[in-house]
Amino acid sequence: MSRYAIGLDYGTNSCRSLLVDIDSGKELGSVVFPYPSGNSGILTDSADPNVARQNPRDYLDGMVEIITGALAQAKETNPDFDATDVMGIGIDTTGSTVIPVDEAGTPLALKDDFKDNLNAYVWLWKDHTAHQEAADITEKASNDRPQYLAKCGGTYSSEWWWSKIWRCLKVDRGVFEAAYSWVEHCDWLPAVLTGNDKPSEVKRSVCAAGHKAIYCEEWGGLPDKEFLSSLDPALADLRDRLYNHADSSSAQAGNLTSEWARRLGLSAGIPVAVGAFDAHHGAVGSGSKTGTLVKILGTSTCDITVVPNSEELENVPGVCGVVDGSVLPGHYGIEAGQSAVGDIFLWFVNHLVPDSYGATQDERFIEMEKRIRDQKPGETGLMALDWNNGNRTILTDVRLSGMILGQTLHTEAHEIYRALIEATAFGALTIINRMEEYGIKIDEVVNTGGLAVKNATLMQIYADILGRPLRVAASDQTCALGAAIFGASCSGEVSITEIQANCCKMRDTEYTPIPENEEAYAELYRIYKTLHDAFGTADWSDSLGHVMKDLIDIRQRQRG
Repeated sequence: MSRYAIGLDYGTNSCRSLLVDIDSGKELGSVVFPYPSGNSGILTDSADPNVARQNPRDYLDGMVEIITGALAQAKETNPDFDATDVMGIGIDTTGSTVIPVDEAGTPLALKDDFKDNLNAYVWLWKDHTAHQEAADITEKASNDRPQYLAKCGGTYSSEWWWSKIWRCLKVDRGVFEAAYSWVEHCDWLPAVLTGNDKPSEVKRSVCAAGHKAIYCEEWGGLPDKEFLSSLDPALADLRDRLYNHADSSSAQAGNLTSEWARRLGLSAGIPVAVGAFDAHHGAVGSGSKTGTLVKILGTSTCDITVVPNSEELENVPGVCGVVDGSVLPGHYGIEAGQSAVGDIFLWFVNHLVPDSYGATQDERFIEMEKRIRDQKPGETGLMALDWNNGNRTILTDVRLSGMILGQTLHTEAHEIYRALIEATAFGALTIINRMEEYGIKIDEVVNTGGLAVKNATLMQIYADILGRPLRVAASDQTCALGAAIFGASCSGEVSITEIQANCCKMRDTEYTPIPENEEAYAELYRIYKTLHDAFGTADWSDSLGHVMKDLIDIRQRQRG
């Protein structure tokens, strides 16, 4: 009998499915559903560019489309395919993406009273309206509960759970009071499929709780009521309607209900795994193991590595958390990332690259890549900071912005493009250096996501700057694949390790550092780090007077 699993990956602009044979690793069906609401699925507010919300109805409509579509593809390709052989479903989502719900677990946005109120909709991960609340939580925890910050990198973010909920309380008390509870997107969808969507019955993800909600068993789960009350007594009251325990995705959220089985074309009763965030499942789908950093390269990036929980591990300042079980059972999951990478390149090509490079976006990218392919490191004379959407790691500050230094009257668009690529790679190296500073060894980097597959020049630049071999996961859908792995393994009939061995392959191409480029980039990185510390930290007190001249000297040397 064949054994299949379905993984669902809910991203920022769309959701997708992957139907996989867990014994052969063959991917039998995959369907993408672009969210129809708002601008590419995001509801915005012209009065505040920090607002980013979503419509939960899109998630449910997408669920039906992507699962039934994947099953149909499998049947078309293989007439012997039988949907009753699907043994489980796993789900990942963005996060922290939080939903206000009523006592029955219904999102407020789906109720007539709130259909026109953005604050009642889903607060997407990239909503940055709560930057002041995040700063206040950081300050309060630093003074009163420093252990809370130690587990999440030393700074609480506007992208995370408590910041967003507190922001809602401040700006729209009506929505806050109508919300009996709040749930993460990755918790809500498994709860809906299993009929366990009442807030008291929802199985909560330790991935979401540990990385974004200051959850840790060391202090009894969520932050204590005294601390929350010091922020606002209403948050302390809310704690009683949240949760005291969280599970890894190796646990079951429940079993597929008869109603959803009928709508999806699956067997009732199959297990649905506890959800998690996309990057963490993407790491599992990329074959995550000790010593390997999995880098999901997309509009933003997320970096994931694991360390056995039998080892002593220090808290790592500036990362997005060290959480037991958030990636693999029996391992600490360490998360870091950059708030914009692909989005920086898209911004540049859409707004600043002249038509002489091409009439379409794709043509301009192709032409720029062709022109930078043979350039030497430092030849542009430019240095950029990759903070166009703030800095997630290691500074954890959304109020930082991007910069391009070293331009002259002769600077061309493709040279700026290369400098932006280099800046994102320098940001990635800063993350690796921070991990290794605290004893987390990174021997190789496995990459996944659109940029890793499409842009060979970018990958070689990354290899030269990171000073490590770069491999690329074979699957185009590693997040959904990771979700499928948990969908199958949560049944208890097959192990994660066994499925990874069958399904997690690498592409043939490997990018290795070019020694002379690696040496040149080491010099350039020192300049990047000077700018990073000067503009990103409060206690920097050195001089920047040498930076422009250093860039000119390097440019002249590299051009011969």
